Amino acid sequence: MTEKKLSSLAERSNAERQQIRRERMQLVLRNKTFLVGAVILAFWVILAIFGNLIAPRGASDQDFEFVSVGPSLKYWFGTDANGQDVLSRVILGTRLIVVMSFTATALGTVVGTALGLAAGYFKGKFDMIVMRLIEAISAIPVLIIALLAIAALEGRSPTLTVIVIGFVFTPNIGRTVRAAVLGESELEYVAAARLRTERTPHILFREILPNVLPPIIVEFTVRLGYAIFAIATLSFLGAGVEYGSPNWGSQIAENWGSIYANVWWATAFPALAIASLAVSVNLISDSLLEVFEI
Repeated sequence: MTEKKLSSLAERSNAERQQIRRERMQLVLRNKTFLVGAVILAFWVILAIFGNLIAPRGASDQDFEFVSVGPSLKYWFGTDANGQDVLSRVILGTRLIVVMSFTATALGTVVGTALGLAAGYFKGKFDMIVMRLIEAISAIPVLIIALLAIAALEGRSPTLTVIVIGFVFTPNIGRTVRAAVLGESELEYVAAARLRTERTPHILFREILPNVLPPIIVEFTVRLGYAIFAIATLSFLGAGVEYGSPNWGSQIAENWGSIYANVWWATAFPALAIASLAVSVNLISDSLLEVFEI
């Protein structure tokens, strides 16, 4: 097959793929499950950005006349054992968990995508080495790796938690991208790019990457849901962030013992916040899986 004919077939194939991507995006935007998840997620993102302006009180403000008081007109979500406004702490705790979960997932997605692209394209010994490392890391549960890393480094900070979770997410994302790249690397448009003597980075990031974006996007949303629970769990265990910060997991850890004294609101509202954020991400990932049929 001549280079001209191969290039023509590749252009036609790319045009068809672009049309398919546009149609899929239209289906996503019309999907009710996606819209519900997007609205809930947007709500929390807005609180994360403008929480300081929306929260009625500061995260550390105390009112000793209203200690462990239930929801009321003055304190909509009640107060905790320290006389702190639960509503304000939930609002102000949004930024930390949203930023940490998105950053950790983005870090794992970027590194995993780069490894998957390289492993699926170059194959051979490089692919074998990368896959053995990925399998070794994947065999250990996320929380165990995170706890071991934080304990070994004797640190308890959002930055360290983000790096650890991003590292743990990298193998699964890399495996998914590699599988998609293996199929794409044998198609006409890649062969045409090679005949045009395009550089390898151009082939990987300009030719192949746009055509494997659907599984990457789905993987990102799935891992984002895991990141929310992982960060909340680490914070609950006292390993994710500094003690006393308005993090939802920390709030639950500080107040869960009060449930036995019928002071449920200080624990219930942060827990509901975690659940609603995770559910919104899961709704989005489920709708993307349905549309992309991955």
